[in-house]
Amino acid sequence: MQNITDDLDTLLDVLPARVAEAVRARHNNYALLEIVLDLGRLPEARYPHEEVILGDAEVTEDDIDCVVSRIGEFTSDNRAGIERTLHRISCMRNRKGRIVGLTCRVGRAVFGTIRIIGDLVRDDKSVLLLGRPGVGKTTMLREVARFLADELNKRVIVVDTSNEIAGDGDIPHPGIGSARRMQVPSPELQHQVMIEAVENHMPEVIIIDEIGTDLEAAAARTIAERGVQLIATAHGNALENLIVNPTLSDLVGGVESVTLSDEEARRRGTQKAILERRAPPTFDILVEIRSFTQVAVHKDVAEVVDSILRGYDVPPEVRELDAEGSISLVKSAAPQGRQRGPAPALGGEGQTAPAPGRERRIYPFGVSRQRLSQAMRQTHFPGEMVDHLDDADVVITLRPYYRRKPQTLLDAESRGIPIYVVKSNTILQLEQSLLTMRQEKAGDPVVAALREAEEAIGQVLNADGPVDLNPQNAYVRRLQHMLAQRYNVASRSQGQEPHRHVRIMPGQADR
Repeated sequence: MQNITDDLDTLLDVLPARVAEAVRARHNNYALLEIVLDLGRLPEARYPHEEVILGDAEVTEDDIDCVVSRIGEFTSDNRAGIERTLHRISCMRNRKGRIVGLTCRVGRAVFGTIRIIGDLVRDDKSVLLLGRPGVGKTTMLREVARFLADELNKRVIVVDTSNEIAGDGDIPHPGIGSARRMQVPSPELQHQVMIEAVENHMPEVIIIDEIGTDLEAAAARTIAERGVQLIATAHGNALENLIVNPTLSDLVGGVESVTLSDEEARRRGTQKAILERRAPPTFDILVEIRSFTQVAVHKDVAEVVDSILRGYDVPPEVRELDAEGSISLVKSAAPQGRQRGPAPALGGEGQTAPAPGRERRIYPFGVSRQRLSQAMRQTHFPGEMVDHLDDADVVITLRPYYRRKPQTLLDAESRGIPIYVVKSNTILQLEQSLLTMRQEKAGDPVVAALREAEEAIGQVLNADGPVDLNPQNAYVRRLQHMLAQRYNVASRSQGQEPHRHVRIMPGQADR
């Protein structure tokens, strides 16, 4: 059973009297999310799926000053709190720095959420919690801190960046039990405090909310390598999100491009340029929080990441907590982006390609249908042309269209439909593209991008001058730069999104 405490009266006491009275008159304050006070507008209370106006008098400067005078100081991230509570007040400022808006968020300690993952954190393994904003990551993290400190008697330190976990003030909220709390002066210093916690205070467990930068990811790896159990959260709905996130992919081992020898590629039945996990994951276990009562668990992050990069589907263990506190395993369909097929393209979620051996349905965009039909006949291509994107599993287009990214191509990318780009509308170019489709077992756009980079490197090494590659997202460009560095040729990104691309040039790569 869950026990929820929110100290709501403490929050209402800092509000203007008329606003507090209007909130107290509501019958559903157990679900109150936040109260918004914007200068010159009517005060507002927000509940799940509902927004309520609190009276007919606009918010004045005196109202805002009244609230500000009753709470703690605002830090560099424009957040303040109420001592020994979990409530958070965030401010909006005008160009001169004066506060013109307040968001008063209700903080709640929920005791009992640990049951659904208690066995995972009990085993001394590092656990990463994923989930969209508002799904309950911080609440569960707070309960994990209390459980490990009070029930397992471990030395736990909470690195509390914005006082989200243990509340405002010098005395931590009882929601974290006997765990100790280190406050962070400003968000950009979180990685330093993470390392300081390990070096100065000898914890067995470190709790961190919102790992979101390269420095924080590197600090997390350092902590894990020192044998300290790490429990942390990050934004993202699923493991696939982390794999394609250039900032956070290191948390699950990172991804790098590897060029195989011809013999090894034949033995594996893959292309020469493949993606592999770069290092051991920082976290052993990953939990996708879908709600307070349902999570999806990946118990071996290394194995799952390897499988995804090789194109295999590894369904998570889905757990559900009922009203009596019992946990059951539920069988659910694989979420979008986990269809059996090739690894997701870096930079987009859930991109897949047609299964090997199946006839492909090609949607020509900007390409001569007559010439494409002729090229398909001459290459005996196992497929057909379709008239609508909805019926296609492959798109073929010209480079000028791909550079401009019209809505049709954006729709194709968002649906995970592979896009093949030809330089010119000639039968020869179309034939080459069709042959590439037949040769590419998975049809992975990332593999195609790396192959394009490899061909450009060959041209540069043969003294053909600089070569511009097709536009790619930031992560794929990074892989192309890594490939250029491996061959010791120069490269740089140029242009503006969505046309930013890599140029391969003569000269030595920067080391």
